[in-house]
Amino acid sequence: MSTLETLKSLFEASLTPSPTVITIGLLVVLFAPVLLHFLYSAATPYTTLPSVLLLGPSGAGKTALLTLFERGPSSPSPAQTHTSQVTSSVELAVAQETSYTTDLDATGATAKKFLLVDTPGHPKLRAANALSYLSSAEPTIKSPLASDHGAKSKLKALVFVVDAAALADGDALPQTAEYLYEVLLTLQKRFHGRKGSRAPASMPVLIAANKLDLFTALPAALVKSNLEAELGRIRAARSNGLLDSGVGQDDLNANDEVEGWLGGDGSEKFSFAQMMEFDVEVDVIGGNVVGDGPGAEKWWKWIGERV
Repeated sequence: MSTLETLKSLFEASLTPSPTVITIGLLVVLFAPVLLHFLYSAATPYTTLPSVLLLGPSGAGKTALLTLFERGPSSPSPAQTHTSQVTSSVELAVAQETSYTTDLDATGATAKKFLLVDTPGHPKLRAANALSYLSSAEPTIKSPLASDHGAKSKLKALVFVVDAAALADGDALPQTAEYLYEVLLTLQKRFHGRKGSRAPASMPVLIAANKLDLFTALPAALVKSNLEAELGRIRAARSNGLLDSGVGQDDLNANDEVEGWLGGDGSEKFSFAQMMEFDVEVDVIGGNVVGDGPGAEKWWKWIGERV
């Protein structure tokens, strides 16, 4: 009976207005929601979306492609874009056997969401944006969702956009290949930088040969061969520069990663197939964002199969 009487006294005291009761009540009201929020946040991890990185030189059509996938074909003319100065991203949804113009809600298709991240193509901005993302196994990419800014998004694929109409020009091909060389070399170093025996996830790369609607554009097969030949020339030039500086051929072969040798050993000619040794699969597919031509459907399908 003494226990019941004690509980009864405590209950009556809690209902009796007093400074102590009021203080305790205010503390409960103020801090209980905060405590519940922290407990819920710790128990419920944030959902992060896979991401696809858009890269390529300025003017190749990266921002126009992102805008096309986000808004669909514009009428009467595509949305005007400008040279990107900062990285931007949009959240998209893709489903099998559907177009980027398909209303997934209306069709009831099961969709996969992902982030499409557009990076600046200017040479002075590449290192701080695209290349910095590639050097990390779990790059931090800002989500367009206000509640998910700064979340770590798992990088699933790269889309390197090139201007197929400009590659016949004497300056455009070396500049494009130089950027692509740095991208592939960064992925190769990422493979070599694995911890222990665990290799990073494979990284598929799509070289999107854009602007095939133009008469002067090179077909995808010729874009591929021209880029491979130019990448081989860049590799040879870098190797010769090291040899001229006094580095021996044996030392060069033993330190390929450090010296910047792209691709496999013992091959005079470079080919994208050599990148498979580092779990980097490279595809070259033609298309166009504006005008008449094959369009962007093959690029969209390629992305959908990899996110």
